[in-house]
Amino acid sequence: MIYDQPKFLPGGDRYMLVEFGNEMNLELNFMGQSLAQAVADNDVKGVIETAPCFASTLIHYEPEDISFKDLQSEMASLIGTLGPSEDIELDSRLFYFPTVYCDPWTKEAVDDYRAKIAEKEPDPEFVARLNGLSDVDQFVRVHSGTEYWVASLGFWPGLPFMMALDPRCMLTAPKYNPPRTWTPQGTVGMGGASTCIYPVATPGGYQMFGRTPVPIWDTQKRFPQFENSICLFQPGDRVKFVPCELDVYELVEAQVADGSYQYNVVEYQKFSVRNYKAWVESLDTSARF
Repeated sequence: MIYDQPKFLPGGDRYMLVEFGNEMNLELNFMGQSLAQAVADNDVKGVIETAPCFASTLIHYEPEDISFKDLQSEMASLIGTLGPSEDIELDSRLFYFPTVYCDPWTKEAVDDYRAKIAEKEPDPEFVARLNGLSDVDQFVRVHSGTEYWVASLGFWPGLPFMMALDPRCMLTAPKYNPPRTWTPQGTVGMGGASTCIYPVATPGGYQMFGRTPVPIWDTQKRFPQFENSICLFQPGDRVKFVPCELDVYELVEAQVADGSYQYNVVEYQKFSVRNYKAWVESLDTSARF
């Protein structure tokens, strides 16, 4: 649900959590990102940084410069100036990511889990069955049929938590229980209604069904997209997964290795919430691809 009034919650002695609701909802994320932008635009005294998430915005502040009470007043005042969500326009880049679905690397990780930790249905088949899809081929069509909205970043630096912008492509799946000890770098996975890309090889719990060779984390800043940050994404970016075969994956992987890869990205555009909502209302949201 969306709260009538946002909640201002302490997060230790240097953080405030501004919570707009208690569900994964694009409307709430638009509000969280809009507040983060307003804080940056107004250069609020004492605020160090912001981190929008699915339904909230985390405010990191310096308590010697501003008290929790005064920060709450500042945030409430800013929220009051934001207006209805339909008026929100956010900077947004669109990245195209070649992706091998049902790839051999995540299959190996799933097989390793099944052999050493717990038996489970292979991830692509599991997600397809849970979402009432006819087979894995339809799952690939549905999952790759939309742009994904980068709602927030974490749990590993640079890892994007993304939501499907086309409601006809909304899929859900539970996390592993217990989690895996190994996930290949570049894995595309899903937990709840969120899709993510793993920046490096780590343990994990999302259902796995694809892999991309495109780096989203680069401590050496080898490519221009990392000039200002070792993390590729920022909240409000969009990602389109483009299904490809192994030969395309290997070509891109080789280009990444020798530094010649060119990111397929549409640089800054404006994402209009009003236009997005009008488009969604024109759809038959019960249809699948």
